[in-house]
Amino acid sequence: MSYCLNPNCPKPDNPDGLDICQACGSKLLLNDQYRAIKVLGRGGFGTTFLAVDTKLPGNPTCVIKQLRPAATAPHILTMARELFLREATTLGKVGNHPQLPRLLGYLENENEFYLIQEYVGGLTLQQEVKRFGPKSEEEVKQVLQEVLPILDYLHKNGVIHRDIKPANLIRRDIDKKLVLIDFGAVKDKVTQAMVENAPELSTFTSFAVGTPMYAPPEQMAMRPIYASDIYALGVTCVYLLTGKSPKEIERDPRTGEWHWQRHVKNISPQFAALLNKMLQDAVKDRYQTAMDVLADLQLLESNQGAAVAVPTTSTEDDDLSSALSTPPSQGRPRVPGAPKRSSYASSVSQNAQAARVRQSRMTGTQLGGPPVVGTGPGQHLRPKVTPRMTAAQLLTAYKRGERDFIDVDLSNVVLRNADLSGANFANANFTNADLKGCILANAVLREANFQGANLHDANLCGAYLVQANFERANLKGAKLHDASISGANFTSADISGADFSMVSGFVQGQLDRAKKNWFTKLPK
Repeated sequence: MSYCLNPNCPKPDNPDGLDICQACGSKLLLNDQYRAIKVLGRGGFGTTFLAVDTKLPGNPTCVIKQLRPAATAPHILTMARELFLREATTLGKVGNHPQLPRLLGYLENENEFYLIQEYVGGLTLQQEVKRFGPKSEEEVKQVLQEVLPILDYLHKNGVIHRDIKPANLIRRDIDKKLVLIDFGAVKDKVTQAMVENAPELSTFTSFAVGTPMYAPPEQMAMRPIYASDIYALGVTCVYLLTGKSPKEIERDPRTGEWHWQRHVKNISPQFAALLNKMLQDAVKDRYQTAMDVLADLQLLESNQGAAVAVPTTSTEDDDLSSALSTPPSQGRPRVPGAPKRSSYASSVSQNAQAARVRQSRMTGTQLGGPPVVGTGPGQHLRPKVTPRMTAAQLLTAYKRGERDFIDVDLSNVVLRNADLSGANFANANFTNADLKGCILANAVLREANFQGANLHDANLCGAYLVQANFERANLKGAKLHDASISGANFTSADISGADFSMVSGFVQGQLDRAKKNWFTKLPK
């Protein structure tokens, strides 16, 4: 089916195969390339269509945003055009982030403006809550772990989104990652002077002010700052936890405090305090940057993880694991009420894992498979456990001299400029991690997953990167002197400016044989 883009068409639905609308005679192909299929949504400034690109093989889907103001007054038309131009400019500047929609085109046709964007299939967080109910604390923490790095990326590029809300966060079907959409309300080209002098600037922003109840007071007063997005994300978290719109949450008329906790059954005091700091009306009392929130969130998870009781070792475990699980003070009577030493147990667990890895190397068994436990008649298989570590836990362990971090989950961690040289991260998960400037020289990173990670200016000299996954990763300026990259995946990655000189086996064409696609940005 084809859908006519003429806003005044009396019958926009058309059968397949037509190039001209049967009802109004308008062209059905925008720019002789894009064919609208159906309406995805309508707003005050335009309509969004699902479309196909007829000039690309396979006719991939995309989104057409059409400027169509509800009012026809000249100043309204001027505002709408500026909003669309603003969105196009912003998407063109920041749309290479794996969790932001890419801008495919921007054009004017017969005094109407169109944005062509990447189509993101999936449910919004608002739809998820309506369909499945409120989310748990852990689920909301995961949302923060994904969205905060996106905000940090935008803010570092001088962009305030200004419309963070559940309806603008889509969980992408293909990989279940959250994608931030709708940049029609953004404020771009923000400078530090503008932030510092916001109260004196009457033209600090213009037109769109975001969604009421999600936007903080300074944004409603037309003076948004980066921390305004943090406030809106806090309100989004409250909606996810309660399932209630902000209008339904009671607030103290004197202080502006949100009384959202009475609508949530199970919430830790520490996480509640973090959200309350995001929700402060006074900017001076609120988190100032996305990285500030993320740092506190990771510290919170680190502290809570240390408080979790260590499970008892199974009697079926092998002798090595059993011996390592017995503290040296086993023979001494335990003082009643004495706390368990979780840090010791963590070290024991890591040492046992390292021993199993060494055993797998000696026996030739494949790393990453289920570890074999026991050597006698009671031998059995246990499923592989993927331990989760925070940035603080990893750095502490590394400083203690530990180097084996095989299979560890480090997704979304922030490890900027950290020195982790020589460590073994085989099969580790660095999805969406911020590793800008991180030193991973001579590290073992075989089959590690860096999907969507930021490795800008990272030091990977001499690293063993065989079969590593860098899909959609940012490796701009990364140093890979004498690194081994055989079988690595660089699809949709940005490796422009990366230094591949003296890459091991480069003369045999390792980089040429690595997996790439049309969206891979190659070194010049």
